[in-house]
Amino acid sequence: MSRIEPIAVMGCPSTGRAEHSHISLFRLQVADSGRDSRRLGLSLFFWVNELNKFIVSLILGSTLLCAAAGNASASFRVHLQDGSSRVVAPAKPDPNSSQAVVNRALSALGTPYRWGGTSPERGFDCSGLVKYAFKQVDDLELPRTSRGLARFDGPKVSKSDLEPGDLLFFRIRGRSVDHVAIYLGNDRFIHAPRRGTNVRIDKLSDGYWKKHFQLARRVMPEGAQLASNG
Repeated sequence: MSRIEPIAVMGCPSTGRAEHSHISLFRLQVADSGRDSRRLGLSLFFWVNELNKFIVSLILGSTLLCAAAGNASASFRVHLQDGSSRVVAPAKPDPNSSQAVVNRALSALGTPYRWGGTSPERGFDCSGLVKYAFKQVDDLELPRTSRGLARFDGPKVSKSDLEPGDLLFFRIRGRSVDHVAIYLGNDRFIHAPRRGTNVRIDKLSDGYWKKHFQLARRVMPEGAQLASNG
């Protein structure tokens, strides 16, 4: 009598590889999706962080400019010894003063960074902003690059002796100075950071800038500096 025995049907090797390939491909797609999400998250974080810095800079810069304008336009009543009084209006800032330099730099707040730029219309790089701010100072011809400015014939200044209008130098990527900013007072400085950002205000005590700070130099003529508040 014939007996029919069941035949074990083995899975097709090619089908197994195909299923494994589909699973591997799915895992790769999930992994890629995860990496893309992380990249997107980091990009959004960077963008929001830059936007926050920009907004804070605009608010602070507007406050400083308004304060300067208010001081320049305010009138004061002076009481004399004979009992009379007189209204005195202060003179406008001397174009050769550090106050004028600071005001001119603050007027560039929000201008986009542009390598080689030296004007609000064309944008600024870091040394271009310095050239623009100091443009109206008599008998002061500053170098065009941050490295040249760092070697300019002006006294070095310690952090504790900084005054508005002093130049701050940083080493960001290279082995020597490659970034320059203008000190405003109260631990703050204005600069054109890098491509994709705008002219803004930062704090010298912030970890990043504190780490990369190299030196400060005074380029204003003697007697033109303002007293710093910190």
